[in-house]
Amino acid sequence: MVAAEPGRMKEATGAFDIGEPSEQWRTYQGAPTGTDMECEGWRQEAALRMLNNNLDPEVAEDPERLVVYGGTGRAARSWDAYDAILDQLRDLADDETLLVQSGKPVGRFQTHELAPRVLIANSNLVGKWDDWEHFHELEAKGLIMYGQMTAGSWAYIGTQGIIQGTFETLAELATQHYPGNEGLRGKIVATGGLGGMGGAQPLAVTMNHGVCIAAEVDEDHIDRRIETGYCMEQTDDIGEAIEWAEEAAEAGEPYSVAVHMNAADMLEGLLERDVIPDVVTDQTSAHDELEGYYPSGYTVEEADQLREDDPETYVAESLDTMERHVQAILDLQDAGAIAFEYGNNIRGQVEEHRAMENAFEYPGFVPAYIRPLFCRGKGPFRWVALSGNPDDIHRTDDAVKELFPEKDALHRWIDLAQEQVQFQGLPSRVCWLGYQSADDPDGLTERARFALRINDLVAEGEIEAPVVVTRDHLDAGSVASPNRETETMRDGSDAVADWPILNALLNCAAGADIVSVHDGGGVGIGNAIHANNHVVLDGTDLAAEKARRVFTTDPGMGVIRHADAGYETAIDEAHESNVRIPMEDPR
Repeated sequence: MVAAEPGRMKEATGAFDIGEPSEQWRTYQGAPTGTDMECEGWRQEAALRMLNNNLDPEVAEDPERLVVYGGTGRAARSWDAYDAILDQLRDLADDETLLVQSGKPVGRFQTHELAPRVLIANSNLVGKWDDWEHFHELEAKGLIMYGQMTAGSWAYIGTQGIIQGTFETLAELATQHYPGNEGLRGKIVATGGLGGMGGAQPLAVTMNHGVCIAAEVDEDHIDRRIETGYCMEQTDDIGEAIEWAEEAAEAGEPYSVAVHMNAADMLEGLLERDVIPDVVTDQTSAHDELEGYYPSGYTVEEADQLREDDPETYVAESLDTMERHVQAILDLQDAGAIAFEYGNNIRGQVEEHRAMENAFEYPGFVPAYIRPLFCRGKGPFRWVALSGNPDDIHRTDDAVKELFPEKDALHRWIDLAQEQVQFQGLPSRVCWLGYQSADDPDGLTERARFALRINDLVAEGEIEAPVVVTRDHLDAGSVASPNRETETMRDGSDAVADWPILNALLNCAAGADIVSVHDGGGVGIGNAIHANNHVVLDGTDLAAEKARRVFTTDPGMGVIRHADAGYETAIDEAHESNVRIPMEDPR
């Protein structure tokens, strides 16, 4: 990230002063907790707390610059906009809706009680102008901001938010490639990037009993992962890291080590030493060659200075390093490693900007491992305890295990998370749940069943305060991203962005409390459109009504989107769970 005084953002095309950090933010230093509200209702209070949770110093990567994660993913456009959002939320009525355009509150209208309290649109540009160059021009004028995915939708919960998706991906990889093995036991995974997203990788590997070697150029990121238990050890010596990793793998012990060096340099170092990991992937911020990725040959401080002094050279050297990075992954794949891209668009970057024709000769993680889950409407379901009381999350852990006694993998995940995943900011949890309503006598989806159970626990006083249910934007039916979630769709509909728009519209109609639509996310401006939602479970009948609908429509979009593309698994799910698809041939 740019080395700049607090409160100032500098881009290649100019500068926009976001102002000094808000005194309100300095007072909060995270989300308010407890049962007393500052707002007129819990839906507004939830929005206020989730925004502040995003900017908790324990959660955000650079909160003084409003950056939550992903290089420049922000929660608000400026500190004045942050203050204005809080002011609006405090007296927003139960029948009003606040509009937020790229992190700035721009309107407030009377709607109705079932409507969302907040509607958010971030980073969206008209197709002809939908690229980084035009985005940075507008950003420098203070007209837009990068919302990433959960940064600008106030749904980020720290590194824990991505960890189960990483866990699920690696578990599926192990099932496919190492049948009969106990997960990744005895296997070495080499990767890069330990920021807000990539920082989940070492722990997800060890949770699957494997060994992880992770490159990270920013030592502050390494220190944070060590402190929070996501990574075990660190070193500046690649030879030392290899020795430790190979010893752990031979012993069949879970182990992780962060190597303080550039990811491309580390992978080339493995090749030079003829050390071929079992698995190679990457979660550096390669989607943004200026603000996210670090070129080889520079310390963080030197690179930050180069970015400020000569952004064109910085971008060129970033792309040169990415080309080496992708080539090293391809070479490791040729030598026998299992390779996959983990959603940062590094293949797309070098194909487009360095004419690397073979960049896509290793797959993305969605078509390789996750798409069958998406076909069933399964995806990341996360929930946050507004009380701030960890016991509230522990009660929900028990509840989800009670509801789904047959799901051994889910039970294992919850048990591991309780033991190994530290809370950052408001206590929260995530697990993957889907549509699959056929087994429920009331025809409720998995997500709806669990949300309604949480709502009952709030009503009964077993949970101290309301719980917010949200998710990652990466979900079954909420993204169009040709180099990630919708890569190589069976019918060629990779780039059709109608689906996330329909997802957002449908969740508004169903009564979600916050709905957002973004451009970019983890793959960069012009490469994806994605949507998100929140539902506040406050123990009321209204919350139950909203939950029943939203947690049917939201995963249901995943089923119909994949059924429409011709996936038999999705078509089967639609028939089994009575999802109505007008032009699907009846069976």
